[in-house]
Amino acid sequence: MPSAYPVERPVGRLRLLAPALAAVGLAWPALADIGDLAAQEPGQAYVFEGNVRDAGTGEPLAGAQVSVLERGTRAVTRGDGTFHLTGLAAGVYTLRADRLGYRGTTVVVTVGGVRARRAVAEAAEVVILLAPSPIAMADLVVTATISERAASEALRPVSVMTGDDLQRQMTATVAGTLASMPGLAATRMGPTVAQPVIRGLSGDRVQMLEDGTPVGDASNSGSDHTTALDPSSARRIEVVRGPGALLYGGNALGGVINVIRDEIPTAVPHRLTGAATLQTQTVSGSLAGSATAAFAVAERVPLRVEVAARTSGDLKTPAGTLLNTDGELLSGGAGTAYVSDWGRLGASFRGYRNYYGIPGGFVGGHAEGVRIEMERATSKFRTVVDEPVGPFHNLRFEATYNWYTHRELEAPDILGTLFDQEGASADFLGRHGRLGPFTAGAIGGRASRVDFAYGGSLHTPDTRRLRAALYLLEEVNLGSVKVESGLRYDWTLADPAEDRVSDIGEIRDREFHSLSGSLGVLYRSASGLVLGASAVRAFRAPDITELYSEGPHLAAYVFEVGNPSLEGEVGRGLDVFLRFESERLRAEVTGFYDDIGNYIYGEDTGRLSRVRLPIYQFRGNDAVFSGFEGSVDVDAGRGLVLEGVASSVRGSLTGTDQPLPLVPPLKGHVALKYERPSWYVRAEAEMADGQDRVGQFETPTSGYTVFNATAGVRFTFGGRLNVLTVSLANAGNAEYRNHLSRVKEIMPEAGRSLNVSYRVVF
Repeated sequence: MPSAYPVERPVGRLRLLAPALAAVGLAWPALADIGDLAAQEPGQAYVFEGNVRDAGTGEPLAGAQVSVLERGTRAVTRGDGTFHLTGLAAGVYTLRADRLGYRGTTVVVTVGGVRARRAVAEAAEVVILLAPSPIAMADLVVTATISERAASEALRPVSVMTGDDLQRQMTATVAGTLASMPGLAATRMGPTVAQPVIRGLSGDRVQMLEDGTPVGDASNSGSDHTTALDPSSARRIEVVRGPGALLYGGNALGGVINVIRDEIPTAVPHRLTGAATLQTQTVSGSLAGSATAAFAVAERVPLRVEVAARTSGDLKTPAGTLLNTDGELLSGGAGTAYVSDWGRLGASFRGYRNYYGIPGGFVGGHAEGVRIEMERATSKFRTVVDEPVGPFHNLRFEATYNWYTHRELEAPDILGTLFDQEGASADFLGRHGRLGPFTAGAIGGRASRVDFAYGGSLHTPDTRRLRAALYLLEEVNLGSVKVESGLRYDWTLADPAEDRVSDIGEIRDREFHSLSGSLGVLYRSASGLVLGASAVRAFRAPDITELYSEGPHLAAYVFEVGNPSLEGEVGRGLDVFLRFESERLRAEVTGFYDDIGNYIYGEDTGRLSRVRLPIYQFRGNDAVFSGFEGSVDVDAGRGLVLEGVASSVRGSLTGTDQPLPLVPPLKGHVALKYERPSWYVRAEAEMADGQDRVGQFETPTSGYTVFNATAGVRFTFGGRLNVLTVSLANAGNAEYRNHLSRVKEIMPEAGRSLNVSYRVVF
């Protein structure tokens, strides 16, 4: 290691051995006073060096990720285990190190000791030792929390998919990728069309985010509209279950899904970093690839670029081929920032195009199906201030512009329906530390305008929607007890282009406003047991489709009829959860009860429209959703792990107890995994009970058991971490049907498939 960098950029280094706590059984002290590092001159920043190694062998670990929690700065280790964290001012920081096959660990270091007064620090390094473990520590989460923290410390049910799990579960859609998580399911119309369902709720009640910003597509306007997100380049995906995510909108009664890519870089990488992935799947003949790279174009200016592509054929099932389910996807983007000692100023641009098919063969549908073209372009501008400003220690400003178009083609030259959206939004978020009785808190606001346009055979009026919101979250730390409370005020105006009397009623302006609130309590014992509870009141205004839709939606095979007199939904939810984490066991179980007043749903009227499509009309009625979800990972010793996941939800109309449609049955999986630091094998049984609690005009579905197997290898080649994953899905080629599939009447789910994924982290 060189003893110093050029003096125009002082270096902070110290030697610190940080073994994984589970490996040595010792409590790690706070390290706020260690390290005589070079004193920082005003306007200068440190380049912080370190090394990540195997705690048992001392071998360097490539591809480990080291994060600075207070700054959002991240680095990836190279073949010699080294990492560099740039742009750190003097202060105390928490470093988090994670690597596949190892138990992540957290250490606290001091940068910029007050006793040293030289321009360059001594030549020493941080050495972080990670212990091999088949069970990783709880992942860090940023979604719906005041600050980044371990999932075990979140005040509401949170799940994270990253690393091996993300690579193994990766599909063409976000919903399909996450379907095995507790409490989650997916509605499907083929391999390229899926929408997430959380606790029986979907559409506008599940907030889809990309790096914390709403996606802005038409996925909540029809079951044939897939989410305009490609998961292949995601670094991690976080899911908040339940209606407690007031930072993102009171309308998220089901929960929030956040696909995290870090499109706008948060730090200047010392070297070229990134990842490349190649995937193939035999059941659809798909081939997909993605690559991301981040590098410095100037001393304080990083650039991140990304590209992803996918092509697939028709889905093969045990009963035959589901025709017209092929697709082509292309996505890419670039982001840059100016990274300073006070924070960063950045921007990004993303383009997305998806061309896919919807199968035919339904009553009222085209025999050959329908083709769909989706295009989306998004630009973001973000400013983050990491220096104290008044009571705030962190400020974030963000502006977003989004353009989206969606065309449904009955034939190559015949436009069936058209959905267009163009919108802009602005967000502000300020975080504070200790303030009066509060340990931490956040205050923010959001304003947006979206213009909706419709064409083809749709008679839905063009509409402008304005939204504004203010929210406040405060946290009190009472030692082993944490209390979080939140308030949010939302205002929505739906303004159609013309006021008129239609067959669906009087089309007119509609204005909605409401106050939402949440209260959460978390108790953490010294033994690792965590008990939590949260109560929420949330509000959702009807979306444009529910208010004003009028016309055939050919890809979904329905004639949708809106209701301009609908009132907003008021949800009252209660969650109670229990978590436990130790060296050999990680478990969580949650019970929930959600009472939704004026729940809006499309009811099949039993009548056919003039174009012979079934008429669905939106109406409101009180409903109740209740159930449980749980997961457990048990280290049985010698690298053997037992994993289990289960979830169940019951959805009914209040008073009549009439079942609601498209509610998933009791489902889950059990798996046995043998894991070593360099490889693993996994066998899984995926199960679902039969669903005979069906809504009107809905058919029951039988239960099933499907067997899957996976093997993975991790190795260092060319100084880079390489991960090869091979999996056999539906190994027995079982014929089964997903209750939430919109095509289950004509074809079962996918048959036996060999899936191969290769990923390089550099």
